[in-house]
Amino acid sequence: MKHVRHFSPSLFLNLVHVCLAQANYAPYFFDNGASSTNGNMALLSLSEDTPVGTHVYTLNGTDPEGDPVTYGMTYETGSRSYFAVDTNFGNVTLTEELDREKEDEIEVIVSISDGLSTVAEKVRILVTDANDESPEFINTPYIVQVPENTPSGSSIFKIEAADKDTGSGGSITYFLQNIRTNKFTIDRHSGVLRIKTGIMLDYEKSRTHFVTVVAKDGGGKLRGDNKVFSTTTTVTINVEDVQDTPPMFIGTPYYGYVYEDTLAEVGNCDHHNQMSLSLVTGSEGSFEINNTTGAISVIKSPSKLKKEVYELKIQASEISLDGDVTAYAFATVTIRVVDLNNHPPTFYGENGPQNQFELTMYEHPPEGEILRGLKITVNDSDQGANAKFNLRLVGPGGIFRVVPQTVLNEAQVTIIVENSAAIDYEKFQLLTFKLLAIEVNTPEKFSSTADIVIHLLDTNDNVPKFSSDYYIARIPENSPGGSNVVAVTATDPDSGLWGEVKYSIYGTGADLFLIHPSTGIIYTQPWATLDAEITAKYNFYVKAEDTDGKYSLAEVFITVLDVNDHSPEFNKNIQEKTMIIGSPVKIEAIDQDAEEPNNIVDYSIMQADPANVFDIDQSTGEIKLKSYIRSLDIIHNITKNKDCIWSVVVQAKDRGSPSFSTTAVLKIDITEETLHKGPMAAFLMQTKDNPMKALGVLAGVMGIMVVITIMISTAMFWRNKRSNKIMPVRRIIKKRQIHQPRTVRMEWLKFKWSSNPAEKFAIEDDTKSLQNENSNNNVQVPSLPPTAPALPPPPVLAPKINTTEWRVTTVSGSLSPKFINKPGKKRGLSSTHNALVSELKQKFEKRNIASNNPHI
Repeated sequence: MKHVRHFSPSLFLNLVHVCLAQANYAPYFFDNGASSTNGNMALLSLSEDTPVGTHVYTLNGTDPEGDPVTYGMTYETGSRSYFAVDTNFGNVTLTEELDREKEDEIEVIVSISDGLSTVAEKVRILVTDANDESPEFINTPYIVQVPENTPSGSSIFKIEAADKDTGSGGSITYFLQNIRTNKFTIDRHSGVLRIKTGIMLDYEKSRTHFVTVVAKDGGGKLRGDNKVFSTTTTVTINVEDVQDTPPMFIGTPYYGYVYEDTLAEVGNCDHHNQMSLSLVTGSEGSFEINNTTGAISVIKSPSKLKKEVYELKIQASEISLDGDVTAYAFATVTIRVVDLNNHPPTFYGENGPQNQFELTMYEHPPEGEILRGLKITVNDSDQGANAKFNLRLVGPGGIFRVVPQTVLNEAQVTIIVENSAAIDYEKFQLLTFKLLAIEVNTPEKFSSTADIVIHLLDTNDNVPKFSSDYYIARIPENSPGGSNVVAVTATDPDSGLWGEVKYSIYGTGADLFLIHPSTGIIYTQPWATLDAEITAKYNFYVKAEDTDGKYSLAEVFITVLDVNDHSPEFNKNIQEKTMIIGSPVKIEAIDQDAEEPNNIVDYSIMQADPANVFDIDQSTGEIKLKSYIRSLDIIHNITKNKDCIWSVVVQAKDRGSPSFSTTAVLKIDITEETLHKGPMAAFLMQTKDNPMKALGVLAGVMGIMVVITIMISTAMFWRNKRSNKIMPVRRIIKKRQIHQPRTVRMEWLKFKWSSNPAEKFAIEDDTKSLQNENSNNNVQVPSLPPTAPALPPPPVLAPKINTTEWRVTTVSGSLSPKFINKPGKKRGLSSTHNALVSELKQKFEKRNIASNNPHI
């Protein structure tokens, strides 16, 4: 066992100031889902027509220590500040008007702070479309040049309008004002302007026509509102003259009617002279005329008549008696074939009438694409208005449209893709529609239907999508290698191999982790050792990829939970401390665990010799004397050997579960505050952290003092030996006064003690104090406290400073050994110089007495 060096409490004082370090963890936002209204504002979507001042979101988070948090919101330089946040409650309010057509995505930096740490995250807010834009015509004004002989039903111009909105709000439908009095019609979807069927333009009657076109959007039906915007424009149609006026015949024309299921005479000619009537033109083999009576007859079945109106040119010849034609005239007979509505519209396929058509196609075809696999023809065998009918699709709206929408007699049916996104294999593997044809202007409203069945084929049109944009996991630091951490999940709605998902991880924080490529389970490497004291947080990215290379990412945040696996450790300067009466000393133990309560240390005194002298603060580790100990006199009264160095066994124990503790023996050197006075005390205080230096300086000073003393004594001895003159004792006193300056120069080594007896502590008062303050309400006078253990043998006077064996365990040790075990007087300790002078004086006096010489 090594000797513990004990130094006098009157030499120096060591003060130790220790600061406890308190760990602080950053606050964090709560997890945010796709439809969450509070969190960190991620995945938020706002309609562009949201009113300014609306409460749109609530930032929400917490602090691990339970401290109150505040919220903040900033923007990139040059960006508009669309939102404002209540710093205390996290309520987010819209402060600027949104416009998706100008900015469809807003970046915001949200932050949460606990006063010490601030966490900031950049999030993106999507601005969704609202029907707030009106259609706008393109390339206006519209001026159209049309020859007057353009056939009826011909397309003469295409009008185009655009709407900046998306979805139904961006779809445009065209209409004409005053449709009944107008000579033109427009396709409501394509905007193609046509001449009405049966209408011929006539330059001689009207050279210019003004048509008002209305463009109307589809409104916000999909968004739950009824807003509809429309715009009008005027189309100027100039009719160009063509030389098309036929010869004019004089005379009253004749009119006749033929019903399709009857044979009837159309007219009769009454004449006084012998006349001969004949058909010149226009018969087309369907009519004949009686040359005598003028009766015109139908010679074909009316159902086979190809035209609705026939114009027959009739020649009437006057025949002379000689049989010569003496005069003739021409007349025009107009015959209108009147149809009976007795045929409904009928659908035909490549092999005849057909009421079901099937097609197989891939999902998401381009918008505007024609379904060429469907070969459909529709026909109505009636004539005129009876053969006019409309076509439309009945089924899921907005996916396809049919062209033409109005048919006269017969047309090839075309189905065009209108909404590619809705043709989704993951939603429907089979699309069914009914193609309806219904007559327009007939009382009967005959109609017919055909089923359209579309089989969809899958394409790899979906990206694997994680169930969350980020995953948060926690794992204890003592978990063995290969421990499961968290399972991530991504789904791909595509079918077959396109729907299979493979997982992988990457990033700077992924070195200690692996992921199962099929299940998405993240676990630690077999060799991984997690230590919360080294690294408490990891984050990396996880990737979900399908067989075609399409992928998505999510972020994983892993927190390593602290486990109580460290014991508190005392500082190296715990072995010995110096205490000033009335002031505490402080001990400190550090627990290397990362989190509370594992790293919170409580202090206690396990054992003290003597007992019931010290108190310790459980939290700070400050050790104080009992309140009744106010001076060194009480200390001397407690300790029989007048020893002021006491041993205390202190314990540092953490608050973890299970709890760990460490004990240490602390030697406390007690002194009074008067030790601060004088240059020697100041020097010792300055060198308390370097005891070897203090000891060396002190040994050097003592050596010099010894040499000086020996030199003075030797000089006095030789002087007295050479002198034969006996001097009086009074002169000896004067001689001693010669050395007074040397003594003055050494005064800095002495400590001044109070000489006032009133300042000393009285024993009777001590007894009363003990009775009142330390007897625990016991009326009996307590027994004297146990004596302190005896001091070890004093050290050598002049230790070698440079030896490697010398060790100073604490900075509170004394700088010089204690030579005499007997306690010194209250007034202070004598210097070595005074002791040697006194010793020489006594020897000289004894020698003088022995030689009967009254003088030296």
